[in-house]
Amino acid sequence: MVEPNLKHDDSHLHYIAITAIIHKDGRYLITKRSPNEKAFPNMWTVPGGRIDAKDYVDTPKNTPSAWYGEVENTLRREVREEVNLEIENIKYLVDMTLLRPDGIPVVVLSYYADYKTPEVSSTSYKSGEVKLDDDATEFAWVTPEEAEKYELIEGIYEEIVMADKFRRGVSFSSVKFEPRKY
Repeated sequence: MVEPNLKHDDSHLHYIAITAIIHKDGRYLITKRSPNEKAFPNMWTVPGGRIDAKDYVDTPKNTPSAWYGEVENTLRREVREEVNLEIENIKYLVDMTLLRPDGIPVVVLSYYADYKTPEVSSTSYKSGEVKLDDDATEFAWVTPEEAEKYELIEGIYEEIVMADKFRRGVSFSSVKFEPRKY
């Protein structure tokens, strides 16, 4: 089988990003973006990042021609790298598209997940306490009501509200993205 060419013309090129609304004890993790970020500097958001071909091309395929589960694997890695946490019970929340200030189109896949309590392990990696990488300068665990007081990237508050509804048992079919009135 011939491997696909990863180059595309610009009209088909998108960044694909993934984010995690992480729940722990009735609160959700938000982080403040670095002032050096191209998109939304100094604004509050949730952990996540871009999916790159390098996230999967060097791993074995699940079928002869494709990789399955790589979005979730990348999300776990991004959360681990950005905030030093492990997550579990990952569920799809909503998708969103945008054009960055530099004109690059972005597809964002948002998920919600539970904080995974650390297990005693023989590895040197320790999850459990938030430790930020260079992409963020601050963090907070907030309730949906508290989140509304932060300067969040547009849509993040609504996603936290959606995740909170699901966590409380509201059915997926009855929860929709509802933009705030500013």
